[in-house]
Amino acid sequence: MKTQLENIYNSAKADISNAMSISDIDDIRLKYLSRKGEFNSIKKGLKDLTDEEKRTVGAFANQITQDLELMLKEKHDEFYQKELNEKLQNDRIDITLSGKYIPQGKVHPLTSTTDEIVSIFQNLGFSVVAPELSPEVETEYYNFDMLNVPKDHPARDVQDTFYVKDLAGVVLRSQTSGAQIHVMENQKPPIKVIAPGRVYRNENINARKNNFFHQIEGLYVDKNITFGDLKGVLNEFIRLYFGSSRPTRFRSSFFPFTEPSAEVDVQCIMCQGKGCRTCSGTGWLEVLGCGMVDTNVLKGVGIDPEIYTGFAFGMGVERLAMLKYAIDDIRLFFNNDKRFLEQFNS
Repeated sequence: MKTQLENIYNSAKADISNAMSISDIDDIRLKYLSRKGEFNSIKKGLKDLTDEEKRTVGAFANQITQDLELMLKEKHDEFYQKELNEKLQNDRIDITLSGKYIPQGKVHPLTSTTDEIVSIFQNLGFSVVAPELSPEVETEYYNFDMLNVPKDHPARDVQDTFYVKDLAGVVLRSQTSGAQIHVMENQKPPIKVIAPGRVYRNENINARKNNFFHQIEGLYVDKNITFGDLKGVLNEFIRLYFGSSRPTRFRSSFFPFTEPSAEVDVQCIMCQGKGCRTCSGTGWLEVLGCGMVDTNVLKGVGIDPEIYTGFAFGMGVERLAMLKYAIDDIRLFFNNDKRFLEQFNS
């Protein structure tokens, strides 16, 4: 049996020496060392030997097996390295060639502006309203009635609001203010939220207006909230968004759902307050409307105005982006002109 093992060993060594590829090495391993290979076939006869012969022949068989495993591994590694070098040589990349430019998409300036505004207010303690409490398709009840807007108010005309055909009393919301009603119906004070979203108005499209744009609504209701709190929050927002060097002013105004009401202006970025076409010669540009929540609005959602007060504000994202980046035409945001969009880093 020892002689048989030696003959098989010599035959295997010769086959390994003559091998030409990794495939040949795999075939040799299968031929000699697999369960049905020649060495295992011989080893099955060990049971017929004496104990002394088993020890001697068994040790010899194990040594031969280990030697063949080592030779097969070395030959396999040799072929593997050779094939790898050939592949690397054939597939070599010339790093001196010019790279191929692959353009990458960027965040739209309206999205990045919205994200920046939301981040500022979150740092001021406001949370973002859940989407289900700020729907784009709204009823007149939430878009107008609960906001203290009279039935004969011009904003309700079809010239100003998009009404859903064949669904009475359903509109595309003309403002994000309806979100504050949903929130106050579902949450008890203290309430401190913002609601970003898209709004729709039946406007003639020009450099300053579009029939589709974005707003961010803010609402703060708690005990002892004053107009001073409103001014403090909005002045801090404007400072963080525009920078401390941007002058602001509050002007008395009117909104059905706030009393008193105000509009906030910032100094025109185009002319630095000197007066130009963009600011109609005033030196100022309106950025948002605000005011103390009207007592009728609080009563309508079951909040006692004798105990709680609050303020609300709404701002146009496009207007704020235009002011910050000195853009003079709102239509640029929606034309998908790559020359315009590629100017923004984020």
